[in-house]
Amino acid sequence: MFFQQYYLQCLSQATYLVGDESTGRAIVIDPRRDITQFLADAEAHGLTIEGVINTHFHADFVAGHLEMAQATGAWIAYGQQAEADYEFHRLQHGQHVSLGTVEIEVLETPGHTWESITLLVRETTNDDPAIALTGDTLFVGDVGRPDLAVSVGASKDELARALYRSLHDVLLTLPDDTLVYPAHGAGSACGKNISSELHSTIGAQRSMNPAVQPMSESEFVELITSGQPAIPGYFDLDAVLNRRERPLLRTSDELRTLTPVQVRSAIADGAVVLDARSPDEFAEQHLAGSLNIGIDGRFAETAGMMLGEHDRTVIIAPSRRAAEAALRLGRVGLDRVVGVVEDSAAVFAELSDQTTSSTRVTVDELERKLSDDGVTVVDVRNPGERELGAIPGSRHIPLAELARRHQELGGEEDIVVHCAGGWRSSVAASLLRQYGHHPVADLLGGYDAWQQRTPVATG
Repeated sequence: MFFQQYYLQCLSQATYLVGDESTGRAIVIDPRRDITQFLADAEAHGLTIEGVINTHFHADFVAGHLEMAQATGAWIAYGQQAEADYEFHRLQHGQHVSLGTVEIEVLETPGHTWESITLLVRETTNDDPAIALTGDTLFVGDVGRPDLAVSVGASKDELARALYRSLHDVLLTLPDDTLVYPAHGAGSACGKNISSELHSTIGAQRSMNPAVQPMSESEFVELITSGQPAIPGYFDLDAVLNRRERPLLRTSDELRTLTPVQVRSAIADGAVVLDARSPDEFAEQHLAGSLNIGIDGRFAETAGMMLGEHDRTVIIAPSRRAAEAALRLGRVGLDRVVGVVEDSAAVFAELSDQTTSSTRVTVDELERKLSDDGVTVVDVRNPGERELGAIPGSRHIPLAELARRHQELGGEEDIVVHCAGGWRSSVAASLLRQYGHHPVADLLGGYDAWQQRTPVATG
């Protein structure tokens, strides 16, 4: 057996390549759109990719089944409850897909979505433990959330009850030594307590995973329908795109490098400037109205929260990273890149009438502002983070909800935004300025710095 996990840290997403080296046949499971690495590894090991199986219609990224089918002629398959615009095979519970001595058994495990499946991979010629590719049904340390399919007409309570049965009647009946390889790891919004471990066993999950401990169905439903992180706005878009016959991922050769004149024209024509430099570089100088999402972070996921399907973007990127930024946007379906800028200094010099700077305050400065009672502090962390502590009097609007809830802030007081460490707060502050809130600053070091402060003496 050839088995390889490809883990993409910035999206907490895993793709799998499964092959039989004796026959040269292989299948890719849950591929992302940029498929070059999968093709190269298959070729290096003498494998021909003949099929693509998605464990469900993903909401957090655009899957690469169409790209893979175009490149290799591979067939596409889903669970039997799937519906899509393109041709695909329906896989039934108990069906076996043979690659030779390596076979894949299909288990229907609805709950995260109705079409969700788990794939059991094993060699028929030995007694090694099977590998369970559990998709978003069972994670290491958690289970999939049941509310992401609501946008396509599903009931989260009905899905939660189906998930309970999928776990207890199907997955937890597997032998303890069955290996568990899920579609996501820590940081994914597809669950609330996902471990950073990238694989486990059924036995370990049975003993350690809080979501699969003995409990009634009703208790389980209550557990997994509460406390979930805010749903990023692009999830609905990607869930739909994964059902559509959509355009293929653009290549880096198609990217345009823009001149300052072209940047000015694009802005005048309504394009959004997405500045992918660091928060500190952005604060020092940027184009007014631009959105700061630093590329050294959860760039694509955060861009999906801030941008809409039809937004055209101009990317200002750190040197030699423009193609990377465009690719990462493409992974979540944000394909409308007008062009890119890597020499920001030249653009800022030419468009000096459109540049500005922004303020990042220290913890001491924030404490002084709070004592003057003239500032609104906005916490953009996720609910689970805030439960561990908060700045007294702060307003809580998770970053994923800020675009639709910013009007709750009014416009009469200074605003200081904070997150955990200072990256998301720069995103949020730039978004609020884009929506016309002024003045807006963000907190250097975030809540981590606040916790470590020496409180100001009060007398």
